[in-house]
Amino acid sequence: MSRFQANLLLTLVALIWGSAFVFQNQAMAHVGPLLFTGVRFVVGALVVLPLAVMEWRRLGREGRPLNRLDGWHIAGLGGLMTLGAVMQQIGIQYTSVTNAGFLTAVYVPLVPVLAWLLLGQIAHWSVWPAAAGCLVGAFLLSGAHELKVGLGDLWVAASAIPWAVHVLMVGRWADRMAAPFMVASGQFAVCGALSLVAALVMEPVRWAGLEAAAVPIAFTGVLSVGIAFTAQVVAQRYAHAADAAIILSAETLFAAAFGYALLGERLNTAGLIGCGLMLGCILLVQLMPLVGTLRRRQILTTPSN
Repeated sequence: MSRFQANLLLTLVALIWGSAFVFQNQAMAHVGPLLFTGVRFVVGALVVLPLAVMEWRRLGREGRPLNRLDGWHIAGLGGLMTLGAVMQQIGIQYTSVTNAGFLTAVYVPLVPVLAWLLLGQIAHWSVWPAAAGCLVGAFLLSGAHELKVGLGDLWVAASAIPWAVHVLMVGRWADRMAAPFMVASGQFAVCGALSLVAALVMEPVRWAGLEAAAVPIAFTGVLSVGIAFTAQVVAQRYAHAADAAIILSAETLFAAAFGYALLGERLNTAGLIGCGLMLGCILLVQLMPLVGTLRRRQILTTPSN
């Protein structure tokens, strides 16, 4: 898979996540966020489990079974997913959805910074203006005119750290293990189990609520988690982490589009400008490295006089 193809797959992932926003809103009327997160990630783990088993057997035949350290890496990814979701949810209780939506996007510029500090990876020059542009676009799309920082805002902003580390490490570890389906299913299982334990402690758990939220749970569990998150793991074996963060931020853009189409929500002028800015930044980070590659190929194939 080429870098450009991986970026296109990540765009599809963002599209699925954006469409799931409608179903996530519907589910919150019947179950708590921790219970919803736990059940849908367990469903996602079960969706990918057959592929993970096949992958396990293949690695065994090839004499490359995963070791205990690989297991800890998978558990760590699941822990990062859980930590990011829980910290974000705590913050949402004490801040506005507008502020939460904007502050979650902080992970976009954070990924290339962490990639440079922790891994010594230097991103393509287009990543930096694209990351800044996505952050500004998310602010405009959120409809916020000012950002007053409170305790809840700090929780949401802090949740960007585990999300950024997850985006940075998921492709790296999946590629090292050559087992994207085992990584995906394993991290889903860890996240689902931890979220369910937290739900049993912090939320009312009623079977009637789960039945009422069955359709949103099935849609987000199968598509948003089982298919989209797994596609993220596969794509990030070939895409740069900084590119992935910017492209995946299009979830906000697609959520606004589905909100407009399915829920009748409307965007003001600032929101439309924010959508256009984010779309431009996504195209920038996908096309500029491709342009550079084509230029280098042209130079190499052009005969010298």
